[in-house]
Amino acid sequence: MEGMWENILRNHHKSLKTLFHRNKASSSDADGGDDSANSPKSIPQLSPLANSVVSRCSKILGVSAQELQHAFDSELPLGVKELLTYARHLLEFCSYKALHKLSRNSDYLADKEFRRLTYDMMLAWEAPSVNTPNQPETPKSNKDETNVDEDDASLFYSSSTNMALQVDDKKTVGIEAFLRIAPVCVPIADVITARNLFDALTSASAQRLHFLVYDKYVRYLDKVIKNSKSVLASSVGNLQLAEEEIILDVDGTIPTQPVLQHIGIAAWPGRLTLTNYALYFESLGVGIYEKAVRYDLATDTKQVIKPDLTGPLGARLFDKAVMYKSTSIAEPVYFEFPEFKANLRRDYWLDISLEILRAHRFIRKYYLKEAQKSEVLARAIMGVFRYRAVREAFRFYSSHYKTLLTFNLAETLPRGDIILETLSNSLTNLTVVSGKRDAPGTVDSKRQMALSPAAMALYWFGFKPKVLFEFSEETIVVSDIRVGEINPLELAVKQSLLDTGKAEAAQATVNQVKVEGIDTNIAVMKELLFPVIESANRLQLLASWKDFYRSTVFLLLTCYMILRGWIQYLMPSIFVFIAISMLLRRHFRRGRSFDAFIVTAPPNRNAVEQLLTLQEAISQFESLIQAANIILLKLRALLLAILPQATEKVALLLVFIAAVFAFVPPKYILLFVFIEYYTREMPCRKESSARWRRRMKEWWVRIPAAPVQLIKPDDCKKRK
Repeated sequence: MEGMWENILRNHHKSLKTLFHRNKASSSDADGGDDSANSPKSIPQLSPLANSVVSRCSKILGVSAQELQHAFDSELPLGVKELLTYARHLLEFCSYKALHKLSRNSDYLADKEFRRLTYDMMLAWEAPSVNTPNQPETPKSNKDETNVDEDDASLFYSSSTNMALQVDDKKTVGIEAFLRIAPVCVPIADVITARNLFDALTSASAQRLHFLVYDKYVRYLDKVIKNSKSVLASSVGNLQLAEEEIILDVDGTIPTQPVLQHIGIAAWPGRLTLTNYALYFESLGVGIYEKAVRYDLATDTKQVIKPDLTGPLGARLFDKAVMYKSTSIAEPVYFEFPEFKANLRRDYWLDISLEILRAHRFIRKYYLKEAQKSEVLARAIMGVFRYRAVREAFRFYSSHYKTLLTFNLAETLPRGDIILETLSNSLTNLTVVSGKRDAPGTVDSKRQMALSPAAMALYWFGFKPKVLFEFSEETIVVSDIRVGEINPLELAVKQSLLDTGKAEAAQATVNQVKVEGIDTNIAVMKELLFPVIESANRLQLLASWKDFYRSTVFLLLTCYMILRGWIQYLMPSIFVFIAISMLLRRHFRRGRSFDAFIVTAPPNRNAVEQLLTLQEAISQFESLIQAANIILLKLRALLLAILPQATEKVALLLVFIAAVFAFVPPKYILLFVFIEYYTREMPCRKESSARWRRRMKEWWVRIPAAPVQLIKPDDCKKRK
C-alpha cells in the first residue's frame, strides 16, 4: 500500500504542486493580496480555445498575451486588422511567432505537446472569434489562478487549468485551417503540396483531419528524419558522399526485398541509395558490399529516368524497373524492384528520383545561386521526407495529380510552369535576416523580405549545408505564409488546382463516352461525321451531272466567284458562320441540359467475330501501306530515270507546270482545275475522260518500282 501511494505521488507531483499553488492564490486573494494580477488574462475578441492557444504561445515567447496583442496592433497594417478578421489574424500572428521559435529546436516533432498545440491552432483558426457559432465548449479559466514555476510547467500549457482546454477527440480540422497553419512549420507541409497532403491524410475521414491521424503523421515524419540522419552518419565513408549530400532513402538491405541492377544481360543484387545529388548502387559481393557506383542527377548529362520492363538475361517480362540513362554511361542501367503483387516499390523510387532530377533542372533553368540552390534542394528533400512518412504510416502511394513532391506535381498540374516561375521569383532576392526585427507574422509594408525557410529547417534538424555554416543561432527566418496575406505561390497553386478540376471533370466525360468494339466505334464516327459526309455526297452528286440543271447552276456560280476573286472569302465565311452558330446555341441553351448523342449500335458480335473483324481491318490497313509504298517506289524510279522515256515525259510536264505557275494568275489556274475536275462526268466529256483515265492507269502500270533489299539483323549478335 505504501509503495502504491509513493508511485501515485511521484507520477502526479506536478498536479499536486499546481493544486497547492491554486489554494495559495485563493487564500491570498481572500486576504486582499494582489497575486491574481500575475494570472494570464484572456483577450475579449477571442474564443476560449483561441485564448488557450494564445496563452500557450505567450508562454513559449516569454511575453504576455496583451503584449502580443499590442505587437499585432502596432506592427501590422490596417488591412489585416479589420473587425471581421481581427481575431483570426491575431491568432495567426501569435501562432506563427510561436511556431517559428519552436522550430529552432532539433527534436520538436517528437514532442506530443507540440503536435497537440499545432492541432489546436488549426481548431482555433476555424473558430477564432468569441462570436463564432458552434464553438467547442471549454472550461473557463480561473482569474485567481497563478502560474506554475517555469521549470515545472509544460512548455505548451501555461497552467493545469489550460490543460483542460484540450479538444475532444471528436473534433476535426478542415482543409483551410490546415493550409494556413501547417505550412508555417516547413517540415510538416509545403505550400505547393499541402492540399494533396491533406487529401492523403483525410482520404478515409470525409476530408476532415483527426488528431490521431495528424499525430501519427508527424511522429513518422520525425522518425524518417532521424533515420536519415543515422543512415547518413554510417554511410559517409562507404559512399564517399560530398559535404552537402543528404541520404533520402535506402533500399535493398532486406534479403526478401532486393534491388537488382541490370546492365545488358547481366544482373546483380545490391543496395540502392538516393541522395539530394545522385543515385548510388553498391553491388553485393561475398558477404560485403563493393564500391558504390555513382549515377549523377545534378549535372546536365541528358539524364532520363522512366519506368521500364526488365527480366532475366535481358528479357522484357516484368514491369518493375526504373531505367536510368545519360551521356556519361555507355548504355542504360535498369534498377529492378521485385515484388509479387504490384509495382509500388518501383513507382516510389521513380517518384523520388524524378523529384531530385527535376529540382536540379529547375536550378539550372533559372540559374539559381548558392543560397537559392540550397533552398530548392531543401524543398525537394522535405518533400521526400513527407512522402516517406505518409507512405510508411498509412501505406499511401501517390496517383495522378495527388503527388506529395513539389517538382513532380508541377510537371503534372495544368499551369505547373507558372507555379515554378512563381517559385523562382520568390527565390530571386533570397536573403537571411539576422536579429530580432522580423519574425513570422510580421509584415513590412515598405519592403518584402525573401528568406530561406526550408534550408533553415534542415539546419535546425542537424543537416548542415555548406551555405548555412555562417548562420548564428539568432538568425530569423520567415516562412512562406504571412498573417492576413495570400502568398503568390498559393494563388498560383489555387489557379492550377482550379484548372485541374476542370480537366478531371472533362476527363470523366471522356471516360463515359468510350465504347468498345471496332464496329461500334466506326458507327459512332459515322454519326459524328454525318454533316461532312452528307456535304461531300451532295457535291459528288452535282459533279456526277445526274441533275443537269443544278450542276450547271453550281458550275456557273463557282466560276463567277473564282473570276471575281470571291473564293478567297469562302473559308473565312465558313468559320464566321460556325462561330455565329456556336454563340447562338450558347445563348439559347443557357441553363439547359444537353441531349445525348444518339447512335444506332451495330448488331452484337461474339469474341470470335470481333477478332475476325480486327484481322480484316489489319489486312486492309496493310494493303493501304503496301499501295503507298508502291507509289513511293515508282516515284523513286521516275526520279532515278530507271525508265528513261517516262522520266523525260514527267520532266517536260514539270517544266510546263512551272511555266504555268510562273506566268498565269492563280485564279485562272484554280478555274481551270475546277472546270476540268467538275465536268468529267458531263455527257459530252464522259467517254473521253474515261479513256484518258484508262491511258494514265496503263502508263502508271508500266512504271517499274525501284528495287528494295531487306537486310535481316544478325541473330548471333549479342548485347554486351
